[in-house]
Amino acid sequence: MNEKSDILNAIYQVVLERKRHPSQASYVASLYAKGLDKVLGKIGEEATEVAVAGKGGEQSEVISEMADLWFHCLVLLGYYELPPQEIYDELQRRFGMSGLAEKAARSKGE
Repeated sequence: MNEKSDILNAIYQVVLERKRHPSQASYVASLYAKGLDKVLGKIGEEATEVAVAGKGGEQSEVISEMADLWFHCLVLLGYYELPPQEIYDELQRRFGMSGLAEKAARSKGE
């Protein structure tokens, strides 16, 4: 594990803690209390904000919106109790493979 993945894992652990021990002061707990659709809606909202920031070209906005998106993706992983390591493993599996080949391989399996 490296420093970059450590912060994602640290945030994920906090997300799980908020899920298991909710409090009214917790944003994450409030998302979970509102249900999966609210979590998914936040991911959609943040993805749109990433696209808008990307179009605007202001690097600090892209960074900020990407951080929001990644955070909410960690909340979704926490909803299903899927550790980020599973995502790292999938990315590692795909690394070095043509994106077109990887997509074609997934299409055959569907």
